[in-house]
Amino acid sequence: MHGMTRYFLRRLLLIPPTFLCITFLVYAALRLVPGGPIEQAEFQIRLAMMEEGGGGGLMDRSGELQIPESAMRELQRYYRLDRSIPVGYLHWLGGILRLDFGRSYVHGEPVLGVLAARLPVSLYFGLIGYLAAWVLCIPLGVLKAVRHRSAFDTWTSVLVFLGHAVPGFVACLLLLVLFGGGSWWDLVPLGGFRSEGWEQLGPAARALDQLRHTWVPVAGYLVGGFAAMTMLQKNSLLENLGADYVRTAFAKGLSEGRVIFVHALRNSLIPVFANIGNALGLLFAGSFLIEKTCNIPGMGLLGYEAVIQRDYPVILGTLVFLVLIRLAGNILSDAAWALLDPRVRFEG
Repeated sequence: MHGMTRYFLRRLLLIPPTFLCITFLVYAALRLVPGGPIEQAEFQIRLAMMEEGGGGGLMDRSGELQIPESAMRELQRYYRLDRSIPVGYLHWLGGILRLDFGRSYVHGEPVLGVLAARLPVSLYFGLIGYLAAWVLCIPLGVLKAVRHRSAFDTWTSVLVFLGHAVPGFVACLLLLVLFGGGSWWDLVPLGGFRSEGWEQLGPAARALDQLRHTWVPVAGYLVGGFAAMTMLQKNSLLENLGADYVRTAFAKGLSEGRVIFVHALRNSLIPVFANIGNALGLLFAGSFLIEKTCNIPGMGLLGYEAVIQRDYPVILGTLVFLVLIRLAGNILSDAAWALLDPRVRFEG
């Protein structure tokens, strides 16, 4: 136990330097990549000057508009890009420690509030998708292990590998084309979280509307982890069925059902349970491809739009969230494995 405590203490102590390295590299990359907010603002100013027909005194010899240095300095100050990269990063990091993530360039609101508004949407779809994967994949993996090399195992393997080959956002796109508005079926809307005027609907109508907006994105999340979870459950159960304690249980005269579904299944669920930490990132942050395809106003779509629009505060705020969730998830996975499997020992 002492070695395990030292192991997790070391893992916790590695979080700050890892966080600093990742965030500094991304911050520096954002400052160095062209097409940032200064360039976009400069383009808008030039376009406005040309539309108004002014700026004659700002033309250079080549006939291009030149923005005054004072205006450029004001833009740099407004976007907090008037400092060097190291100094700017330290200033940004100080704000993060005070829970001041800055203000979004696009939304004009504090980044923390923008992230908090989008988080429940991603959590809603991610949690339902993860629970649906458990409900479908765990029983399927158990049946595939019990009926190993049977016709059922063969045909379901085709389904599993098909799910592995099709990305989640592609599955969502296909479902929207087949069942979305404008199609012959017209069973689901083409995107969004809820219909307009949802609050004015009755309880049954609201539940139905929410269901119509839910099942396509959830299918995309399910496809993403369907193959991995099913095969993990099957292989884990097959490994336990070949263990010595299972043969001993059979030798004692225990029934096949009790040996499989009580002894072997309980141990085979350990790797699946221990993987819960790695799923936290998807649960909380969403999938930007699925949310973009289904036009879901969640964290994933927010991050995607922030990258396209060069909304640096939102990009960095989303990065902070994702890094901390991923690092905490890795530690949680190790802790879950150690708690569920007494054979696991982490040496310090």
